Amino acid sequence: MRSTALIVSFILTALCAVPSSAGELERRQAKRIFDRITGTPPSAAVLDQMEDALLTDSSGMSAAEIALADPAFYNVTLKNWATPWTNEAQSVFDPLNDYSATVIGMVRDDVDFRQLLYGDILYTGANSLNISSYAHSNNNHYIQLEQLGPVAADLSDDSILIKTTQSAQPGGLPAAATGGVITTRAAAKSFFYLGTNRAMFRFTLMNHLCTDLEPIKDNTRAPDRVRQDVSRSPGGDSRIYINSCVGCHAGMDALAGAYAYYDLEFAGDKDTEVDSFENSARLGYSAGNVSAKHLINANNFITGHITVDDSWVNYWRVGQNALLGWNDYPGVVKNEQGHAYGSGVKSMGMELANSDAFAQCQVKKAFKAICLRDPDGFTADRSEVQSIVNRFTASGYRMKQVFRDVAAYCKGN
Repeated sequence: MRSTALIVSFILTALCAVPSSAGELERRQAKRIFDRITGTPPSAAVLDQMEDALLTDSSGMSAAEIALADPAFYNVTLKNWATPWTNEAQSVFDPLNDYSATVIGMVRDDVDFRQLLYGDILYTGANSLNISSYAHSNNNHYIQLEQLGPVAADLSDDSILIKTTQSAQPGGLPAAATGGVITTRAAAKSFFYLGTNRAMFRFTLMNHLCTDLEPIKDNTRAPDRVRQDVSRSPGGDSRIYINSCVGCHAGMDALAGAYAYYDLEFAGDKDTEVDSFENSARLGYSAGNVSAKHLINANNFITGHITVDDSWVNYWRVGQNALLGWNDYPGVVKNEQGHAYGSGVKSMGMELANSDAFAQCQVKKAFKAICLRDPDGFTADRSEVQSIVNRFTASGYRMKQVFRDVAAYCKGN
């Protein structure tokens, strides 16, 4: 019995040691690359083409390029990738909107992805589709575009999803007041609603620098830009402000001043008249006029900062948050302490988009979407992410290349 078991074990071991037949590994890798990039199975012809590409280029990048040409990458993968950034619940189930459509178009057209936070850019459906025109007060245009389906309205087709500008739309923003996806209707509806406009800044950090306020709080920053509405003695205890509150507000309020001229305008009440809100909410902009929400609750600390314009300053360039990698760029202005400063959403968006954290965040989000895991768990993953970041920035921030590179890395064996 024992000798028989040993023989069987030997045979099984030998069978497992037999190398895969020629092309078997490449075919398996091709299928994984295609599945991850598109979320759909490949046709036999495409699988053969990708297998041949892997046999020629074992890095997997050529095979990934083939998969990226499939419309499902744009109509499914990118739509699901971008949609959570457009709403406070971070839900993937929201319909297509001007924010997510612009992300899809920028990736498709290899637009410098830094423009996501400062460009005068917008993607809309073609006039030939016979759908509602783009509107500042509702999302009907994009809902109808999506309802046409990926065949009639293929977002990978540049004659279907058209690149234009926000300032070119009737009643649109002045070009100088545009800030990429930050000044889209979808972003305004989610993050400029009520509040104090700090939500827009926080969700921009979360979505595009991959951090939140808590990890970057720094109590050593100058508190001179903390607004009046922030109590300096919450609950009657000033230590809470000194040891906790100021760590976020000193840096956040100094930067979020860029949003001073923006507000969400709508008719009716969001909670009791949902239809009215959905069909009237729009981004309001009034140059030179600080929105009322920036001046609320002034009696909380009457000697606090009063917002008088849309100026901003980045105190986080100095101190522990210098680790976010604040880089200089054309037009940057800094004071003698090394803090960058400026006015308006566009220049503040440039400050954020040129940081190392922005580039790293885009790669990490693509990595998670394609490789189905965070890249921080393994040394090899972290090393590869940094290599992809370096290629991303060197390429002029071409996001499509990032998806190609992460898919090739996670092709398996």
